[in-house]
Amino acid sequence: MKLKLSMIGTLGLIIGLSTLFLTVILNLLGVTNLITIGLFIVFFNTLQWLLAPYMIDALYHVKKVSRQERPKLYEMVERLCRRSNIKMPDVMIARIPIPNAFAYGSPLTGNRIAVTTELLNTLEDEEVEAVIGHELGHLRHRDVQIMMFVSILPALFYYIGYSLMWSAQFSRRDERGNAGLAVLIGLVSILIYFVLTLFTLYLSRLREYYADRHSVSVVDDGARKLSEALAKIAYRTERVRRFHPKVNSLGSFKALFISDPDSAGRDVRELSSVGMVMRDREIVERYLKRKLTGADKIAELFSTHPNMVKRLRALQELA
Repeated sequence: MKLKLSMIGTLGLIIGLSTLFLTVILNLLGVTNLITIGLFIVFFNTLQWLLAPYMIDALYHVKKVSRQERPKLYEMVERLCRRSNIKMPDVMIARIPIPNAFAYGSPLTGNRIAVTTELLNTLEDEEVEAVIGHELGHLRHRDVQIMMFVSILPALFYYIGYSLMWSAQFSRRDERGNAGLAVLIGLVSILIYFVLTLFTLYLSRLREYYADRHSVSVVDDGARKLSEALAKIAYRTERVRRFHPKVNSLGSFKALFISDPDSAGRDVRELSSVGMVMRDREIVERYLKRKLTGADKIAELFSTHPNMVKRLRALQELA
């Protein structure tokens, strides 16, 4: 209950601050019509929500699969949907070289759940099941819609800020007074963008914990299975990134992933000293023994996903 209230409070704060700041900026720029302001916000949010699935499909080479093509995967999703009491989403395969999974969708496409080919090759069936349970948690909690909506708010201030500063540079001499105001508003907009981004990242991390809880609730022995899956995903992702530098470009929609590919290197530093000769449970236990440093805590502030050690400890408490 505390986690849920924290998420609702953070979401309300992001929306409230965004609306307030945007209203002030547009008023300073001479846009006083509240209807225009409202339409401006709604248009960008709606457009991104509707078009995002098509962008994701193209970026991650996603293809829909049928029950006949992937019977085991299809049955897992179907069984966990019944336990989650949600409608069956489209089952998709993403052909990218890192092990991961994500849930997404819009009114134009419906809900979708995708797993990568590398995930199916890396994890055992029981671990894949726990990952699917996590992604279905995102669908049940409507995280797809919420995070798509919230993520656009900081972006609005980013583009407003840079547009104002660029326009001020090319203003005429007789407009330099207004140009100074534009630069000031632009700098304030960039600062607002930074603050809202921190709140958005915090909300994203909370929702990852919430989805983990859902997986534990619908998958038998889910805490153990998901813990092992997360540790193996982090290790495998880092190995792939070392040999395939182009993988670094796959993080465009990393907030959707079950594990942040950009933090994989940081997540597996402890594992690198012991190698993968350890069993799945031993890998998790090695993670749990790690002490969080100040650098770890700072890095988490700028991540879409919780620190791996904290996440695994939370799963142990659920177990």
